[in-house]
Amino acid sequence: MPAQSYKDLEIYKKGHKLAIEIHRMTLELPKFEMYEEGRQIRKSSKSTKSNIVEGFGRRRYKAEFIRFLTYSLASCDETVDHLNTLYETKSLTDRGAYVYFREGCDHLGRMLNKFIRSVEAGHNEAPGRGTSSIEDQASKIASCINED
Repeated sequence: MPAQSYKDLEIYKKGHKLAIEIHRMTLELPKFEMYEEGRQIRKSSKSTKSNIVEGFGRRRYKAEFIRFLTYSLASCDETVDHLNTLYETKSLTDRGAYVYFREGCDHLGRMLNKFIRSVEAGHNEAPGRGTSSIEDQASKIASCINED
């Protein structure tokens, strides 16, 4: 069954969950970090999931879909950078939380890379030659990234 909504995509579910958890984690940071790195990591983690949403809304157009998935991947990388900064400056002192978020972002990045490659491959075939719609392709892609 084709993905009817961005909410059906595993990359969105993972990105949304991480954004919410990172937001909550930043509320426990020292006050001065809540408005510096805390603000930046909240923005980048939310941008990761929001760009998946916007890309899905433009999925009809290959270049647009891939562009926003690439923005999402870049925001995911930015989130990792902010996470590393928080941990290395000892603003985030909980090693378990650091490892959890780092592994979550790394996994989401791999999922996004795989999704982008699949969209690129799925759009290579011309419509009308027995190929499925982008919604069908997105559904197939979503099922294959669950294997990661």
